[in-house]
This record gives sequence, structure tokens and C-alpha cells, in this order.
Amino acid sequence: MAQIIEITDFSDPGLDVYARLNENQLLNRHQPEKGLFIAESPKVIERALDAGCRPVSLLLEKKHINGQARDIVARCQDIPVYAAEFHVLTRLTGFQLTRGVLCAMVRPPLPRPQDLCRDARRVVVLEQVMNPTNLGAVFRSGAALGMDALLLTPGCTNPLYRRAIRVSMGTVFQIPWTFLDAREIPWPDAGISLLKRLGFTTVAMALSDQALSIGDPALKAEKKLAIILGTEGDGLSPQTVAACDYTARIPMSHGVDSLNVAAASAVAFWQLQ
Repeated sequence: MAQIIEITDFSDPGLDVYARLNENQLLNRHQPEKGLFIAESPKVIERALDAGCRPVSLLLEKKHINGQARDIVARCQDIPVYAAEFHVLTRLTGFQLTRGVLCAMVRPPLPRPQDLCRDARRVVVLEQVMNPTNLGAVFRSGAALGMDALLLTPGCTNPLYRRAIRVSMGTVFQIPWTFLDAREIPWPDAGISLLKRLGFTTVAMALSDQALSIGDPALKAEKKLAIILGTEGDGLSPQTVAACDYTARIPMSHGVDSLNVAAASAVAFWQLQ
């Protein structure tokens, strides 16, 4: 039976995760096994639960207990379910809730890159992609367009930041991902060497006069391909581009030289899936 707790006191420590902890505090870098994240909306929460994420508590509008959050409440037995009217929740969280439901969950342990890529045919590597909106969009495109896994360099934003989860529509729970440890697998040299040992051909998405068109048949013919995309401002580092087997670019017109990394990822994934 769910523990329904009507919110009357905003100082309840159980509400800290929703109202008073920032993203870095939720991440808990010093004790990652105690890290938490927030999933928003019934669909996203369901995808997180389906992926095996462990819920800690729920925060929702009272009307959703027997409404659109009914199935989630039924799946989340023996955890606190904090409930209040809409205007109370808006005042508590400082913004209007997405579809009126939030869930605090334990951050799952990250898999090793070797394990993640072992049976994959198409993997994505993101280098220094720091905008949560872009990151979430890349995940959504990757899940929709046949990518098997995502690897992130240490400079990337965390896919379990609230905005990244929301923009991805929960696909961060559907497509496997992990970070490349800066101590164990420094990027780019050790990271690209690992991909090659695992049988991947690497392609850097970068602006270069020597780059192949993204439509070149040689790229799609590769049995195992790692598609590497760079940061929003400068793109991939010269060291990364030099270490890859191919460099590729998306043909442009009207004097436009490049696309936002999220848009470019969708084009690349569609062409190279």
C-alpha cells in the first residue's frame, strides 16, 4: 500500500530532493552510490522503472493519485508519496510540474565501456557536449534511429540531469550509456584505441576540406562504426579528428557551414544506422 503523505510543511526533509538540492548535490560525486536523480512525467517515470531504476519517493498533484499516476503509484509500493494541490506544488518547487508528477530515484551504477560496446554495431561518442538540452536531444535521436550505445567524455553534462531526462523523453533509460573514466581511459587516445580494439571503425563528424560526405557508401558499409560528435562551440578537438579512421561532414547549402550538434546527430544517425 502506498504511503500517501499530504504536504503541509515545506520543511519536511523528504522534500529536500525536490525543493532544496541542486543537480550537483543530487549527483553526489563523493559518494556516487548515494546519488539521486529526478524523473518528470508519467511516461518518463515508467521508462525509468522499466529500466530497473529504484524509486525513493514520489511528488505529485493529489488529483493524479487515482488519475494519470495511478499505475506508477501502484508500482512504487512502500515509498513515500507526497501529494498536494497544484498551487502548493508550484510554490514548493518554484515552477509548474511537468504533467504533475515527479519521482526521486537512485542513480544506477555505470557499466564499463567494454561491456557496453561488446555486442554493439553503432555507438556514439560525445566529446564535451555540455548543454543538457542538446544532450537529451542526441539521446532521443540515438534511441529512435538505431544507435546501440552512447559513450560520454568526462566534460559532458550528465544524462540524468533533470532537463536532459525531460528533453530525451526518458530515452536515457532505453539506450545504454556510460562515461569514459578520465583516469582509466583518457580521451581521445586511450578511448579511440579501446574502440578500435573492440572492432570499431571511427568517424569524426567535423568540418574539413578532406572530409567525406556523410552519404559516402564506405561509411555505411562498415560493420561496426563509432560516430564521434563534438562540443557545441568548437566541435571536435584536432587530436580526436586526427586519431579517427574517417572524417565526415553533412553537405550544406545557402552558405550554412554546420548544424547544431543535436540536429547533426539526427542526420548522421539516420544516414549511418
